[in-house]
Parts: sequence; C-alpha cells; structure tokens
Amino acid sequence: MDRTVSGWVAGQVQGVYYRASFKAEADRLGLKGWVRNLADGRVEFFVRGAGSTVDAMLAWARQGPRGARVDQIHTADADDEDVPARFEIRT
Repeated sequence: MDRTVSGWVAGQVQGVYYRASFKAEADRLGLKGWVRNLADGRVEFFVRGAGSTVDAMLAWARQGPRGARVDQIHTADADDEDVPARFEIRT
C-alpha cells in the first residue's frame, strides 16, 4: 500500500549535498516526489511510495549524507498531490 509523507529537516542540511543525496536515495528506493531548500535553512520534502520504502527513506533522512547534521525532523502523512513522475529537486 502506498504512503505519502511531507516533512522537513533542520540542522546543517544546506551546503552539504543533502538535497542531491536525498534524491539519489529516493531514486534508489523507487520513490516519487521532491525535495527543496527553504529560505530559513531547512530542507523540505514530499515522498510517495510503498509504505516500507517510505519508512526507509525517512530513516535515511534522519541521518543524511556525510557532512550533514540533522538536529530535527518533522513528518506528517499527506494527501496525494500532483506527484511528479520522477523524483526531483525543486528550487
């Protein structure tokens, strides 16, 4: 069963390839959605896929890539919106 989650991460998550690494992991897991930087230094995301796969993505998001420091993560189940056909980095 598919699950859709929106959320954000805070900490040292900009300037450390967090978005690019998030996309690479989402692509590896076969997820749809997007990730983008926010003006306040957080990174926002929206992911959709099989429940266990979304859970794996959220576990990755709590750690992030080498060089990142995740201090806080917020997630919430979300309604399906216009989900892109492929995972993308938004600006």
